[in-house]
Amino acid sequence: MKRFSNKFLIVALVAATFSSCKKDKWLDTVSQTAISPLDAFKTKDRIANQVTGIYSALKSGQLLGGRYLIYNDARGENFLSNDGNRVTARAAWEFSETSGDNEVNNLWAAAYTTINRANIFLDGMAAEGDAVAGTDAPKFNGEAKFVRAVAYYSLLQFYARPYWDGTGTKPGLPLRLVGITTTGSNNLARSSVLDVYKQILDDLDFAEQNLTATNGTSAVLNVTRAHKNAAIAMKVRVHMSMGNYPAAVTEANKIVSASAPFSATSGVAHRLQADINAVFATGATTTESILSMPFTTVDVPGTQNQLGFYYLPIVTGSNANGAGGIFYLNPSGIWGDATWGAADKRRTDLTTLNGGKQWLTKYKNPGPFLDWAPVLRYSEVMLSLAEALARTTNSVDTRAVSLLSEVRHRSDASVTYTAADFADANALINAILKERNIEFLGEGIRSIDILRLGQDFPAKSIPGVTVTAVGPSHPAYIWPTPSDESRFNALID
Repeated sequence: MKRFSNKFLIVALVAATFSSCKKDKWLDTVSQTAISPLDAFKTKDRIANQVTGIYSALKSGQLLGGRYLIYNDARGENFLSNDGNRVTARAAWEFSETSGDNEVNNLWAAAYTTINRANIFLDGMAAEGDAVAGTDAPKFNGEAKFVRAVAYYSLLQFYARPYWDGTGTKPGLPLRLVGITTTGSNNLARSSVLDVYKQILDDLDFAEQNLTATNGTSAVLNVTRAHKNAAIAMKVRVHMSMGNYPAAVTEANKIVSASAPFSATSGVAHRLQADINAVFATGATTTESILSMPFTTVDVPGTQNQLGFYYLPIVTGSNANGAGGIFYLNPSGIWGDATWGAADKRRTDLTTLNGGKQWLTKYKNPGPFLDWAPVLRYSEVMLSLAEALARTTNSVDTRAVSLLSEVRHRSDASVTYTAADFADANALINAILKERNIEFLGEGIRSIDILRLGQDFPAKSIPGVTVTAVGPSHPAYIWPTPSDESRFNALID
C-alpha cells in the first residue's frame, strides 16, 4: 500500500482501525478479530483496542518504528553509506530524493495513516464513544491527539520549510482533522507551517490536560503509552523547533527539578540512568525512557526497517546477525571530534570496530532486530532546557551548565563542567549542541537540530561519491511532495 489517498488504502485503514488486539498489550498488534465500524464503539474494551491500533500505526517500520529515525540521521554528517541501494536510505543520505521515491511516498503514507486512525477514533468518540468509555474517555482521546501531534510533527521535519523561514508562513501540510472512511475526500491544500504547529500544540495541550499522570505501576506501559510527562516532553521538542525558547523553558520546568540531580517531581519519576547502557538494554523500561516504540517476536518492525539492521556491521558464520551494515560512523563527523573523550561510555560501549570501520551498537539485538525505538528520552528534555536557558538569558546560566554537566558526566566521569569552562553564552550553547549530537547519535535527532537552527547539512564523502553541503536555500533541504499525493490531491502544490 503506497498511498494514503487511494481507495484500497482507505478500506484497509478502516479495517485495521477497527480490529481487536490483546488487552493491555499493544506490544502484540496481531489482529485477532475484525469488528464492524458500526460496532466499534459499543464497549469500552473495543474502544481501548482501537487506541492500541493508533499506536501500532505510529510505530510502523516506515515511521517511528525505524525509518523516520534512520532518515533523520542519514541526512546528517555522522554516518557514511555502505550500500548504494536506494531501497535502504541511500537517497536520503545523498540528498537525491525525487517525488516518486519509495521513502518519500512511504513515510508520508505511514504518517497520514496514523493521523487518519486517530481522526476516525476521535470522530467515533464524539459520536458515541465518550458516553461508553465514561471516565476513561478523556485519557483515550488524549492518547489519540498525542499520537496525531507526533505524526504531524514528524511530517513537518521532512516536507515543509523550517519554522524560522518566514516565521511559519510557508506552506506546511494538508491539515486533516476529520477521519476519511470513503473515497472523494482527497483534495486539500496545505495549511501554513504555523497553523500545523498550532494544531500540534493544541493536541499536546489537550493531551497534557487529559492523560493520566502515570499509566499505573506497569513500567512497560509508562514507556510505551503516553502520559502527562510525555505530552510535556513533546511540547519541549516542538517549541525548540519553533525557536520559542521561553516556552520551551516553561514546559521543561514542569518535569525538570530546579537543581541536580535532575528529575521529574510529578507523574512518572523521570531521571537519567546511572549507566547509559541501561537505556539501550533489551526491552528497556527505565525512568529515562519517556516514550519508546516496542517490538516482540510476533510484532516486528518489518524487513529493512529495523534500526539494528542499518547500524550493525554484517557478521557471518555461526554468529551471523542478519544485519545489513548500511551505515557506519563517519570519521569526519561527531565520532572524530577530539572533545568527545576516549573513555566516554557512549564511545566505548555503544560503538564497535569491524572491518576497519566504526559502527553504532546502541541497537545490539541480531535479526529480527527487536530493539525498541527511542522516541523521547529525559536527557533530551534536560539538554533542550539547558539550551533554552542559555538562549533566553544570553548568559552562562549556571543551571544550564549543571544540566549539561550531568548528561556528560553520566557517560564520562572525568568531566564535570563549571561556568568557568565557557567564555560566554555562545560557547555554552555550542557545547550543548555538541552534546546533543553525541547523546542522540542514531536516534533521529541530528537532522531536526540542523533544520531548526537553519544550518547546512555538512558535506560528506565515500570513495567515488561526494555529497556537497546542502544549505537552507537548496531544493533538497526538504523533501519533495510525494507523487502519490500529487496524483490524488488536486490541491497539493
